[in-house]
Amino acid sequence: MTDRTTDTQALIRPDLTSPFTEIGRDAWSRLAGETPMPLTEVEIDAFRGLGEPLDMAEVSAVYRPISRLINQYAIAAREMHERTRGFLGLNGERQSPFVIGVAGSVAVGKSTVARILRDLLARWPETPNVQIVTTDGFLFPNAELERRGIMHRKGFPESYDRRSLLRFVSQVKAGVPEVCAPHYDHLTYDIVPGEVTIVQRPDILIIEGLNVLQPPSTAHPLAVSDLFDFSVYVDARTADIRRWYQERFLRLREHAFSNPSSHFRRFAGLDDDTAIALANEFWTNINEPNLVENIRPTRARATLVLRKEADHRVQKVLLRKM
Repeated sequence: MTDRTTDTQALIRPDLTSPFTEIGRDAWSRLAGETPMPLTEVEIDAFRGLGEPLDMAEVSAVYRPISRLINQYAIAAREMHERTRGFLGLNGERQSPFVIGVAGSVAVGKSTVARILRDLLARWPETPNVQIVTTDGFLFPNAELERRGIMHRKGFPESYDRRSLLRFVSQVKAGVPEVCAPHYDHLTYDIVPGEVTIVQRPDILIIEGLNVLQPPSTAHPLAVSDLFDFSVYVDARTADIRRWYQERFLRLREHAFSNPSSHFRRFAGLDDDTAIALANEFWTNINEPNLVENIRPTRARATLVLRKEADHRVQKVLLRKM
């Protein structure tokens, strides 16, 4: 009988010129080992993004190995924290939460990835408390974007209150008992005054957003990505993401846009041709430039890159070399 480890190693061919080890889907799936599959079909159905295909086979083949890997990273981080505390002669200091960043383009499926990881990681005995915060809550309110003349660049790095985001993650990492993040309403397309998401000393905090892997700059010498213990970039071909964005826009037109409270209710009655043309205009003028100029350049900063094919299934994983 062929040894499973040897079999897997034969399918993993590190490129000495790349900072990543590239692993095909079959080889990656085997790395789950004996990791249990705790999620049910009903739970997986609840994870699906708007129209994004997802099934038990995909979660088992792709996300079980990620769950096992991150669990090992989290255990190692805890052990290093304890060793450092012992070295410094400190007693009683609480373990700093393990922070994960999930990045990628609009419509690529990063929110679904974050939700799957949350529920898988919460099943490990070492990390039962896993919470998600999206960076949408740290967008400047629409009134402030209008005042700055950048409403048309909503989602670009300059549209976020990066100081507030950095302060939020820093406080969580420091073990502050209760930290609040602003709440963003996708229906009204704006920050909701007075509403917050409360984070209370999680074992793992997942920060999901377009630009979470942005590097430091002269204006911002410390980036939120500097506080991550692990990061995931969800990747796909630009043409595929464009099609997914278009398909999502059409589905939103039929559902969320028809809500009287929706910021985009004026689009609900558009015919298919007009809606497709408008979606393509938004993609070409806003989302693709943001992807090309700001989001995709951060891919090389990730710990793990998930490469999707046209059907949304992950066919290749790139893991940063230690």
